[in-house]
Order: sequence, then structure tokens, then C-alpha cells
Amino acid sequence: MDVLSKMTRAISDALKDPEKLPGALILCGVLEAAAALSLVFFREPGAAFLHHGEKALSYVYYAALIAIVVFGLAEAAVGFWVSGDPAGRRVVGKVVMGFSILPLIIVAGLGGFSSAAPK
Repeated sequence: MDVLSKMTRAISDALKDPEKLPGALILCGVLEAAAALSLVFFREPGAAFLHHGEKALSYVYYAALIAIVVFGLAEAAVGFWVSGDPAGRRVVGKVVMGFSILPLIIVAGLGGFSSAAPK
């Protein structure tokens, strides 16, 4: 949970100060992508995704995590782009930061930021 609190603090600071926005975008993007990748490789989908032996929801689980990995890397790339002109590109950075909240919630809800050993 320490990582999650640092991410939310970085997001909060970035929305107030345009100079901190690129760092927050890069931090959140890389950590979202890493947490989603750890879920892909080290966690099996839960019982809700394995309904009566059907694999369709399991594929949705993995597709959503891969989409979050791609979004996290794109968010980090936007962070590098915004760092070129933080004051002028602040609106784009804030929009991307706003959209990053949903993947952050999904990964945190699935246990991506958990320090527990994988099963």
C-alpha cells in the first residue's frame, strides 16, 4: 500500500504544480504497467473469471491487463513529452492523468500492488 499512497500523493501534487506533472505521469505509467505485468505472469484469474470452465472471461481478464500495460507505457511516454514544455502541455498531461485513475483502480483491485507472495 506504500506504493499506492506515493502514487496518489504524486498525482495530487502534479495536479497543483505543472512542473511535477511529467514526473507523476512517468511514475504512474511505469508502475501501472509493471503491476499489470506482474498480475499477468504471477496471478491466475479469480473464480469470477472461471465460470463453469468457460475460458472467455479468462481471456477478457488477460486482455484488460495487457491493455493496462500498453496504457501505462503510453502514459509514461506522454510524461516525457510533457516534460518538454510543462506549462504549455499541462492540459494534455492532466487529461491523461485523469484517465489513468481507472486502470490504477483496476490493477489495485486485482491485487497488483500487493506485497503478498504469488500463489
